[in-house]
Amino acid sequence: QVQLVESGGGSVQAGGSLRLSCVGSGFNSSTYYMAWFRQAPGEQRKMERKGVAVISPDGITTYGDSVQGRFTISKDSASNTLHLQMNNLKPEDTAVYYCAAEPLPRVKYGGSWFYWYEYNYWGQGTQVTVSS
Repeated sequence: QVQLVESGGGSVQAGGSLRLSCVGSGFNSSTYYMAWFRQAPGEQRKMERKGVAVISPDGITTYGDSVQGRFTISKDSASNTLHLQMNNLKPEDTAVYYCAAEPLPRVKYGGSWFYWYEYNYWGQGTQVTVSS
């Protein structure tokens, strides 16, 4: 049974930093795509979650335009832990951040892995609030 548990959220002032963590169990992260999504205040539907950063099973990273150069996604395969280092935070980064995971498809798949419907496994979310 795949489980994902996020931690590390909190409140910071603009320009500050936070490091999110997501501990996974029940799967081997070296064979899964893993990602961070976020859902802005007032948005409640899963389809409103927006991709922030993705890491492939072999460690290739991709970022959304709004966080490129400020956020860094990484994973520790030995402990099945996903991280998101967030620097120079802005008020518009305020959101609930979710960890997501999906096994590498058995057939060739050309998706971006930046969409909510590409993932079946989700954590419960952690709140990040950035004040100006």
